[in-house]
This record gives sequence, C-alpha cells and structure tokens, in this order.
Amino acid sequence: MRPADRTPALVSRLPQVGTTIFTVMSALATEHQAVNLGQGFPDFACDPRLLDAVDAAMRAGHNQYPPMPGVPALRQAMADKVRALYGLEIDANTEITVTAGATQAILTAILAVVHPGDEVIVLEPCYDSYVPNIELAGGVVVRVPLTPGTFRPNFDAISAAITPRTRAILINSPHNPSGMVWSEAEMRRLEEILAPTDVLLISDEVYEHMVFDGQQHQSAARYPGLAGRAFIVSSFGKTYHVTGWKIGTVVAPAPLTAEFRKVHQFNVFTVNTPMQHALAAYMADPAPYLQLSDFYAAKRDRFRAGLAKTRFRLLPSQGTYFQCVDISTLAVPERDLPEADFCQWLTREIGVAAIPLSAFYGDGFDQKVVRFCFAKKDETLDEGIRRLARL
Repeated sequence: MRPADRTPALVSRLPQVGTTIFTVMSALATEHQAVNLGQGFPDFACDPRLLDAVDAAMRAGHNQYPPMPGVPALRQAMADKVRALYGLEIDANTEITVTAGATQAILTAILAVVHPGDEVIVLEPCYDSYVPNIELAGGVVVRVPLTPGTFRPNFDAISAAITPRTRAILINSPHNPSGMVWSEAEMRRLEEILAPTDVLLISDEVYEHMVFDGQQHQSAARYPGLAGRAFIVSSFGKTYHVTGWKIGTVVAPAPLTAEFRKVHQFNVFTVNTPMQHALAAYMADPAPYLQLSDFYAAKRDRFRAGLAKTRFRLLPSQGTYFQCVDISTLAVPERDLPEADFCQWLTREIGVAAIPLSAFYGDGFDQKVVRFCFAKKDETLDEGIRRLARL
C-alpha cells in the first residue's frame, strides 16, 4: 500500500528554520575534500583511559536506566568540581542534573521557565539553538547585539532591554563564535543589573576550561547574585573531546532544578548510563580539565602564527577553540562577497571550510568576519594554513 498522495496540512512550529549552516558547510567540505575548520568538533581521539572506563562500566553491568537526574557518583563529582573551582556549595541530590548534552540542557531550562509571551534576552551573535528554543516555548526573543569588533557586552543596551515581561537572559562565556571571555567586572555589572529584578539567567559555559593567557573563567557560580537565579550549563563532550557522547550538566538552585527536572524527565528522562559511570571515575583525576587551557592555547598559537602570514586580519581569541578573522583585507575580489557566499567559495576553491559570523545573527548582520575551529590535529591545522596561504 502506498501512502496517500496528499500529506495533511500543518503549521510549522519553526517556520524560519532550515538546515543549519554547520550541516551545510560540513557537507560542502566533504563534497570538495576540504579541510573542515568550520564545525566545532575535534578530529583527534579522546584519552584511551576514558574509553577503558566506559568498557569497565559496561562490563560491570551499568547498562540499564540510571536515576532520572543522573548517576549519583557523577553528580557528586561535578558538585566537588564546582566547589573546588568556583567556590559554590551545591547539593548533588537537588541542584545538579545530568543532561543529553548542553543543547538539550538549554532547551529544557527554557521550556521549564518560559511561558508564552515571556521575553528572553539573547546577546548576538549567539549559538543557533537559543532562538528556536525560545520560540518553541512561546517566548518572545529580544536581541541585544554585542559590541561589533570586540563582542563585549553592552550593559546600557542590556539594561534598556529589560522590561516587566523579561523572564530570562542567556549569556555565553567563553563565547561562541567570537572567542570573547567575560571579565569579572562584566559579571559583577550583570549581577548589579539583575539584582532588583526576577530575571533568570541561563549561563552557557560549555567552553569553561578553554580560557587563555592567564585569564580565569568567570562562571556565574562565582557570584551569589547570579548563582541564585541561574541555570549553569556545562559539557563533558567539549571538555573531554567526546562531542558525540552528548552528555552535559545543569547546576541550578533547588527550586529551579525541580522545575528543570519536570521537563527533563519527559524529553529525555535519562542519559547514557555507562558513559556517566565512566566520566565519574575519570573525573577522580582533575588534570585533564585543568590542563585543557594550555592544550588549546598551544593549538590557537600554532594556528594564529600560520594565519599571521596570510592577509586575514586576526581578531582576539581569549577562549573556546575558535578563531575569527576579518576577510576585508584579503587581496581577492571574493572578499566583497557576503560572508556566507565567501565561505562557500573558500570551501570550493581554496579547500578550507569556515563558518560565516552572519549565521549567528537573526538579521544576518554581515561584518566581513568568518570563524575557524582550531580543535584539530596539528597536521590538519598545518594543511589548512598551507591552503589559506594562497590568499
């Protein structure tokens, strides 16, 4: 029997959403055998000890449903880490939840607290899941641009955007796509602005262990006025080079966690059991995450040194594993193309994939800036630089 010729009519929940730029550029990179410096994932293996820990967990019988909030040992390991690094005491039973990656964590937090008509502030450029998440909850997206060029927060604009209908604000540090890192003064300014309000904070901190040049990650957990109103999102995938595992955590005060878990139990319920046990065991040694900044700083410096020999203008990269460049100084006519078209040309003709920064703005704001990912093997970076040297 063939399906009916006429599909029932429907109204899309996300009518403006198509295939993401990351999928488009990765497919184009594969088609043209380009060096993929676009999508943000490592092309190198994780620590073999972590794989051994997964194997041990599976063989120990940890293959059935775990507790809905997450394996207790992993929640306790994360609570211990947050206390040691950021000075925040959290109850592993009532204030931390293991999630199916950071993207699910952010969606769940938004669905838990945003009601139809509530306003949610996003700082652009921003990761592409934020706005659709808010729209799925029936919220109203309020876009506040970060300062072009530096991508630092504009607190006058943030203050002006807060209204009696503001339910939450989303921040991200270290920042994807720009690599900007919020300072202590900026976090205290946000704490001051939010103090007289009931505005909640969703703090996307998935690159928390990739902060360079002696800086310190300014987690919302460090600031009582922020921690008391925040969902703080972390990612094991980013930290341990296992993005495909899709495991993260959300730290939040008990009342917020209770609401978060109401949604969590119905959109994923639980998260991969043996991986949770493996991560709990692996976290007994803090060295892998404590050394991560040095590891990625070396890759950043190698990549920047190579790019410095080209006509790209390098923007600062204070954190994450991303490097943004200004393309307006290139000596090729394609520099005048829109960023998205330039990235497609770069992939087809030069053999290197990048991501246009305009993809992170709702209005497609084009400032002649593209983003490269340097979470790659040294030989991958070197080959990418060799090809880019043609420019």
